[in-house]
Amino acid sequence: MSKIKYTWQDEAPLLEEKLQTYSDSDCYPFHMPGHKQKTIDFSNLYSLDITEIEGFDNLHHPEGILKEAQQRAADLYGAKETFYLINGSTAGILTAISAAMPRLGTILMSRNSHRSAYHAAYLRGLETVYLLPAATEFGISGSISPAHVAKALEDLPQIAAVFITSPTYDGITSDIRTIAEIVHAYDLPLIVDEAHGAHLTFSEELPESALDCGADLVIQSLHKTLPSFTQTALLHINSDRIDRDAVQRFLSIYQSSSPSYLLMTSMDQCIRFMAAKGQEQMEKYIVQLKSFYQEAEALKHLKIFEKSGLSEEICFDHDFSKILISVGNSDLTGQKLFHKLLNTYHLQMEMCAGHYAIALTSLMDSPEGFQRLKHALLEMDNNISLSARKSKPSSGIIYGSKRPGHSKLLTSNDIYQNPKPQMPIALAMEQPSESLALKASTGHISQEFVYLYPPGIPLIAPGEILTGKLLSIVEQCQNQGLSVEGFSDPNGKTIQVVKQ
Repeated sequence: MSKIKYTWQDEAPLLEEKLQTYSDSDCYPFHMPGHKQKTIDFSNLYSLDITEIEGFDNLHHPEGILKEAQQRAADLYGAKETFYLINGSTAGILTAISAAMPRLGTILMSRNSHRSAYHAAYLRGLETVYLLPAATEFGISGSISPAHVAKALEDLPQIAAVFITSPTYDGITSDIRTIAEIVHAYDLPLIVDEAHGAHLTFSEELPESALDCGADLVIQSLHKTLPSFTQTALLHINSDRIDRDAVQRFLSIYQSSSPSYLLMTSMDQCIRFMAAKGQEQMEKYIVQLKSFYQEAEALKHLKIFEKSGLSEEICFDHDFSKILISVGNSDLTGQKLFHKLLNTYHLQMEMCAGHYAIALTSLMDSPEGFQRLKHALLEMDNNISLSARKSKPSSGIIYGSKRPGHSKLLTSNDIYQNPKPQMPIALAMEQPSESLALKASTGHISQEFVYLYPPGIPLIAPGEILTGKLLSIVEQCQNQGLSVEGFSDPNGKTIQVVKQ
């Protein structure tokens, strides 16, 4: 049999066909990474791509330049010790939970946590108790209530650690200072997923960083909001409540044994840039943000989320660098808004949900970018037709606030409903399974995660009962064109359940 030669002369590779074309276009990036396609003194990338050769240290046992680089990061953020993450915040979350929790232990965690926190629960065989965030009138998840944390810890003495996401994908922060005081009163560690908050330290106009509020372990993604390559993040140790050697041990498990020097160089460049110019650049950036919000007040139909008027229990604080644009009472959907901004105005948003889109900004954004976004929104707003929508009554929850029922156009409040855990995640995933059509799976125990991506928060986790209401929401998400992932069935028509 002769070998078939694959010829690709007429086909452009990924870089040339997609990345370079996008880079050369006039499309403005209101999305990650935070460098916004601007270099900070980087030379030819191929010339910098090496392995652990003599004189370049080893990330898994740093003694020289990498140890010094990580110390610079710790000094900048005021942490006891900081670790480079070249597998993103995912590796940091997996490490933090694994180091803080005994196998088969019980963890108290915010339900709106990234899927990596659920994966850590699976790998360590953990029981999970959930904190549901408050619901906002804007239709997004709000803050975690310190009172609900206190009530859960009082009721469940077996809890061994607390895990909170703050800020959320939408920029909502919780009262981490008060939560830390409550958790520490039980002599337990508080882990904060601050992946979206690596920039908070550099401006008093923004919410406080969890590091300054007393959290014990804090995970930050440099690439989300600062000038650093995708997949770069930091894990900060901020107290002695979690064993440092355990952190190091799990990092060696969850991180690649061949760490990229390109990523580590990018992190070092980012840290040096922020140390030298961060405060000055952040001041200019905050001025631009405030100007945008002021000018956006002219919008009559589209709505920009602002914290003002909300109680601290609903929204303790908001990182307004995340610009949330709601369709309001217009006849648009989040997807239509997203694609209109992209196709007509060449503005690439970070993501869209049923009723809103997010413009993710950073200190590397230009005045031109903000002007283009303002112009686009005002022009769209002038051409909008209205369509009033009504929502249904609410239902109650435990350790959280009340959640509205779902309306025709799904909001985050509608989508993330009360979980009904039946067994731990790990136990469910290791049981015999069967595949059922979604509509036929009501009352069964899920063996799969089902989540929207982004942001990667589960609608359903393994071990939870599939209710008719929940399955209806999944179907509505699919019908509205939202990116529903996690099913082993690529078409999302069937789901793996624990065999009865």
